[in-house]
Amino acid sequence: MIAAPSLTVQGLTKVYGPLRAVDDLSFEVRPGAVTGFLGPNGAGKTTTLRMLLGLARASSGTALVGDRPYVDHPTPTRVVGAALEATGFHPGRTGLGHLRVYAPQAGVPDSRCHELLELVGIADAANRRVGNYSMGMRQRLGLATALLGDPPCLVLDEPTNGLDPEGIRWLRTLLRHFAGEGRTVLVSSHLLGEVQNTVDDVVVIARGRLVHASSLAGMADLASPATYVVTPSPDALAELVRQHGWNAQPHEHGTMIDGVGTAEVGAAAFAAGVELHQLTPQGTDLEDVFFRLTSGSADGAPAETPTAGAPANLGSVR
Repeated sequence: MIAAPSLTVQGLTKVYGPLRAVDDLSFEVRPGAVTGFLGPNGAGKTTTLRMLLGLARASSGTALVGDRPYVDHPTPTRVVGAALEATGFHPGRTGLGHLRVYAPQAGVPDSRCHELLELVGIADAANRRVGNYSMGMRQRLGLATALLGDPPCLVLDEPTNGLDPEGIRWLRTLLRHFAGEGRTVLVSSHLLGEVQNTVDDVVVIARGRLVHASSLAGMADLASPATYVVTPSPDALAELVRQHGWNAQPHEHGTMIDGVGTAEVGAAAFAAGVELHQLTPQGTDLEDVFFRLTSGSADGAPAETPTAGAPANLGSVR
C-alpha cells in the first residue's frame, strides 16, 4: 500500500472584489478513497483546486497536502499529480513531446513518458500533434502528465469531459485502482451522475460554500423513499394509509405513498390482510438529492444547511 497524505482545506476563502468565489470552506480528503468534489458550474470548485495547488492565493484559510502547502513540498509533482484542464497544451507539440517537457520537473526518465502513453491508451498517437487530438485524447494526455511523478495524490478537474462511455468506464477503473493502492484521489464534477459509480466520498459545494460532506452512502440516506402500490382493494388501502398516518395520493393506476419504503408498506399490508398486486420502490435518487443541495434559495444562500454523515475526516463542516 502507498502511504499517501490527506488533503485538508480549512476555512478557505477567496474574494475577487465583491465576489466571494469560495466562502469559509472546510473539508478533508482521505487516502485510499476516491472523493467526488461536486457542485454546479461556478460553485467554486476550480478556484478551490487552484488554491490547493498554489496557483491562486487564498484570501484566508489554509489548503494543505499532508502537513504543509503544496508549494512547500521539495518536489510537488511527486506528491500531487494534477490535471485542471484539457486545454493547456502547445498545439504544435506531439503527445510524447509534451510529456518530455514536464518529465525533468518530475525527475523521471524518457521511458516513463512512453509507459504513461501506453497506460492512458494513446500510445499510437504519441507522435501526433496535440492540436489534432480530440477532447478525450487531451483528457488522457492530461492524466498522463499528472502521473509522471507517480504521485500518491491525484487531483483531477472534470476529467470525464470529452470522454465517451468506454473512456469513462476506463477512467473509473483506473481511479478505483489508484485508490485501492492507498492513494488519495480527488475528482471534481458538476454532475453527480458522471462520478456516482466511481467515488467513495462526496464533498458538495454551492456558491463557494460547503453544503454536504459524507460517504456516498451517507448522501444516499438523504433521499426520500416512496412506494407505488396497486391493489384491488383501494378502500382497504386508504384505511391502512389513514391508520399509519402516511401521506398518499393517486398516481397513474395506483397510489403513491411518500416517505415510506416498500418493506414497511408490504409488512403493514400483509398484517392487515390487504391484497397487493404491485409494490414498487420510488422516490428521489442521488441526482435529486444533489440538485436539492445545490439549487440555492432566492437570496443566494444554499438550499440546505451543511450536512455531514460519514467519515470523521469529511466532517469538518463550517
